[in-house]
Amino acid sequence: MLALAAVGQPLAAQQPPSEASRLTDIARVAAQQFVAARAEEQTRPTAAPPTPGTQVDLTLQEATTRALERNLELAVERLNPQTFDLNIARIRAAYQPLATSQFNQRATVQPPTNQLNGGTIVQNDTTDYNAGISQLLPWGGGDVLFNFNNRKQVTSNIFANFNPTFTSNFNFAYTQPLLRGFLIDNNRQQLRVMSLNREVSEIQLRGTIATTLAAVRNAYWELLYAIEAVEVVRGSLTLAQKLVEDNQTRVEIGTMAPLDVVQAQAEAATRRQVLAQAEATWRTSELALKRLIVNGTDDPLWRASLNPADRPVFAPEPLDVEGAVRKALEARTDLEQARRQISANDTTMRFMRNQTLPALDLTTSYGAQGLGGTFFQREGSGLGSRIVGTVPGGYGDALRTLTGRDYPNWNVALNMSYPIGGSAADANYARARIQLSQSAAQLRALELQVATDVTNAALQVENGLTRYQAAAVARELAETRLGAEQSRFEVGLSTNFFVVQAQRDLATAQNSELRALLDYRRALVDYQRVQEAPANRGGGITAINAGGGN
Repeated sequence: MLALAAVGQPLAAQQPPSEASRLTDIARVAAQQFVAARAEEQTRPTAAPPTPGTQVDLTLQEATTRALERNLELAVERLNPQTFDLNIARIRAAYQPLATSQFNQRATVQPPTNQLNGGTIVQNDTTDYNAGISQLLPWGGGDVLFNFNNRKQVTSNIFANFNPTFTSNFNFAYTQPLLRGFLIDNNRQQLRVMSLNREVSEIQLRGTIATTLAAVRNAYWELLYAIEAVEVVRGSLTLAQKLVEDNQTRVEIGTMAPLDVVQAQAEAATRRQVLAQAEATWRTSELALKRLIVNGTDDPLWRASLNPADRPVFAPEPLDVEGAVRKALEARTDLEQARRQISANDTTMRFMRNQTLPALDLTTSYGAQGLGGTFFQREGSGLGSRIVGTVPGGYGDALRTLTGRDYPNWNVALNMSYPIGGSAADANYARARIQLSQSAAQLRALELQVATDVTNAALQVENGLTRYQAAAVARELAETRLGAEQSRFEVGLSTNFFVVQAQRDLATAQNSELRALLDYRRALVDYQRVQEAPANRGGGITAINAGGGN
């Protein structure tokens, strides 16, 4: 499912509508599962869903809350830690005991190949029933093995001492690496690296939440700007239409030429075009915000009209750039990911260093055998002597001699192997040391980039503040100029051209002031976001692969 979500967008143009619909359904189910799980943990009052096509007043806080609950990218991102949990469980499964069992029935008939064959035709019927258990140990790299084997054999061999014959044996073996694989091995290295990757997925989720919330806030302000821009254009159109009406009145009473009416009408038509463009931008901005706060096209909010209830407030905020840089260097998600990757590289380095050691393994084993069955008493001790009696016996005799350890065996061995000259492990370790130095330099470069990003964001805030203050003054001057031009025009001291120009300048100034205010709010949002997460996932630290590649 994660792979489908990752490649869904690039393949959208190549896939049929049914495939795209299926991918959407998968993501929607993921979001619904998350919402259901969240509802089990915490119940919060919710408003009734809006009727399709109605207008919904939406505050900024409500928009961010809905994004946390319904955003599909967040819903998919929340599933990533679960995939790492399953990978960790897969690796840990290597340390679970493995039980084995066997039941075997076979029969063989041997031809008389020699005088010691045991008869003209010898038939052996054998039944095996065996069991065992083995386990890799999560410490020290050792493994243990225990086998318990049993056999019953019925034979026509005239030389047999028991018929049927019951044999039992057990064997306990323990292997312990003393050099290579003692402190760390492949499983323990993978388990540690996978645990760090799991932490990275949590950090990435936190970064995705920060960037998503910043995107929601910016989209909210963009929608508000688009709505306000429509109002500004409508006000400008109203002024242009009023000018047309006034000019028509003046033409009727003979104080103005008809050409001046045409000029005013042309200006009104131009502003109608601008209004249409502004309304299109409004709808586009509304869709951009909806995409971030709904979980599909069946969400009631998708079909409603959004009305941002909050208004941007100009409240200059003091900037502590040094504190912001320090906070970003300590907790920004890309730096945390980089540090986890360096920890994973250190673990891989320990493993690769261990692989350069000679292999020295201590192997110990202990076992015993048991024998029982019906014993044949013979006339003499010679081979093939006549049977004169039998001693009844069975499987219990085999177990009794087994537990009494009448026939024990044990073994202790040291096995050592090492390459003569250079080895692939030495070359891999040397390469990894270079890569570790690279990753340290990459971390320092990333820290410098973080400090630069925060400083640039602070500069954008200051620039936005200055720009808004200048835009507010320009708008006030444009209003004063328009009022003056209209007064002059009414007494015949100005022309229609200058009034139209003053109206255009006022509309431009109003838009510039609104744009500057919202850009200032966006700069503040980015300033907060850049202290928590980069615009993209970030990272950029070389991952050392124990297999020999990057």
